[in-house]
Amino acid sequence: MSSVTPLAILCQTASFIKSASKVDQCPEDIGLEVAFAGRSNAGKSSALNTLTHARLARTSKTPGRTQLINFFALDEQRRLVDLPGYGYAKVPLELKEHWKQHLDAYLTGRQSLAGVVLVMDIRHPLSPFDCMMLDWANTAGLPVHILLSKADKLSFGAAKGELLKVQNRVRREFGNRATVQLFSSPKRMGVEEAHGVLQQWLFPEESAEEPAPQE
Repeated sequence: MSSVTPLAILCQTASFIKSASKVDQCPEDIGLEVAFAGRSNAGKSSALNTLTHARLARTSKTPGRTQLINFFALDEQRRLVDLPGYGYAKVPLELKEHWKQHLDAYLTGRQSLAGVVLVMDIRHPLSPFDCMMLDWANTAGLPVHILLSKADKLSFGAAKGELLKVQNRVRREFGNRATVQLFSSPKRMGVEEAHGVLQQWLFPEESAEEPAPQE
């Protein structure tokens, strides 16, 4: 059986739709979309580019460059969304408040939003911004999948230890709505696992039809 999924095929041809600084500038609220969020410099843009095999999101050595909500089409009914990299200290306070206001409106009011991929640097997980994002997702009833990025920066044992600590804390404070995995863009670690989550969110009918694994 081929391991190539509809999502993997669509990711090869993902394309930019538009940018929005406010929710009322977003594309029509139909179909399904998955938003990528992360504190500035967490590796969000690199993760998005790695998962799509494309350079959709602009990466930069200067954190905080993503200042708009950027939409990318997979097909006519499915999209990926790159959210502003909130939280970098040198971004003006007024801009931070603008992002916070419109992120809140987007996360709690966007009907087509199927889930949030939250990217955290494994060396600095669960920052106040990360917890704020988890709270927002809980309020909106959205599932969250956490990518502990830059896992290649730690030894395998240390990375697994951080994974367990984050899983335990997330389960304790936010319940079972959030899942966690290790991820590395340069090593392509965790790509298949992340694709599996996106497949479930963006192709829910096909995922529901898949037979349950045998015990």
